[in-house]
Order: sequence, then structure tokens, then C-alpha cells
Amino acid sequence: MQRDRMSEWFVPKFGSRKFRLSVGILFLPYTGMVVSFAIWGSLSVEFTLDRLVSVALLYFLAIGVAAHCLDAQGSTKKPWGYLPKTKLWVASILSLTAAFSIGLYFAVLDSWLLFPIGIIEGFFLFAYNLELFGGKFHNNASFVISWGILPVFAGAAIHSNSISLETVIFSAIAGFASYILINTSRKYKALKQENARYEIFHKKEIILKITSSSVLVGTVFFFVLIHL
Repeated sequence: MQRDRMSEWFVPKFGSRKFRLSVGILFLPYTGMVVSFAIWGSLSVEFTLDRLVSVALLYFLAIGVAAHCLDAQGSTKKPWGYLPKTKLWVASILSLTAAFSIGLYFAVLDSWLLFPIGIIEGFFLFAYNLELFGGKFHNNASFVISWGILPVFAGAAIHSNSISLETVIFSAIAGFASYILINTSRKYKALKQENARYEIFHKKEIILKITSSSVLVGTVFFFVLIHL
């Protein structure tokens, strides 16, 4: 049975255990998807590069660092083993402080829609990753809303303080991609924990790789296309 996730495909095969764990806990392919969705939102309206980078950094800190550190200590299955809670809390608080500072700055400046988006995101961040309320919100729907749809809305709101038709279309695509990811990921983890044959869980792994890489490559392509 798989005891932790150090053998996952997104964890570096080189370096010390501490380095590999530090990179692995960020779930970079999945974090990259969320950051990409925020960029999609930016590209769905008239955007400026500084705000696009700001919302991308916001989601990297909030989801990539804070949410995954909270998940490491809030999950009953301890995906990365028993890590020092103090360090996880410090990393989470510092990352969230920086992320919310970015969001608050632009919300007060001229993008008030970031306030409700930030409140909802903050709720799901803690409820999902710490499995609060008996784990009621630790499900696929919460994942799709908080890691798929809302990042697109935030990406648009930080620029235009509005949600366009293009934004809604991008959010629907992002939600669908997020559902494929989380649904496949849950089955993949279950198969590995059951010591299923490599050929069986490897098919799920391929889907995860294709989904995450398609979003990342598509985002780069779309960004370059916009600037041609």
C-alpha cells in the first residue's frame, strides 16, 4: 500500500528527500492549471501584464503553497506523512497573507468584485483542505468551483471588475477540466493505495498528465496568439 506520495510522477526523482518533498507538496502540474485558469480570465477581457502576473502570483501562493500545506495537515490520510505542523502553518499563513494582500490591494483600488470572490475562495480553501464540517466540502463540486471556475472569474475581475460572456465560457471549460482532473485523481490514488497493477493505475496517470499539460500548453499558446 502507498504510504505517502513521494513516488508520484510530479515529484522530482533527484535531490534530497526534503527538496523532493518541498517540490512535490506544491503539486506543480495541478497548481499550474489553477494559475492558468486565472490567466484565462485575464485573457477574456482587456488586460495589462502587471495585473495578469499579480493574479497568477496570487493563486500560486494561495493554492500552490497555502492550500497544499493546509491539505498536508488537514487530510486524515496524511498524503506526505506527518510533517511539522508549525512549519506548515507558518508557510500557509505567510503565503495567504501575501496572496490576500495582492487581492485586497486591487479590490480596494478598482476591482471590488474580488471581495466576494476572495471570501468564497477563502471559505473553500479552509473548508476543503482542512476537511472542516466533517469533510462535507471535501468533494468534487467544491474542487471544481474553487480551483476551476472562480480563478477564471478572479482573472477577469482584477482587470475589468466584470464578468464577460467570454469569461463564463472559459470558466465552463476550466470547470470541466478540473472535474476530469479531480475525478481521475481520486480513482488514481485509490488504485495506488490498493496496490493495483501498474498497467491499471498508469492509464489514470496518463489522463492526469494529458489534462494538466494540455491546459498549460494551451495557456501559453493562447497568450502568444493574443500578442501576435
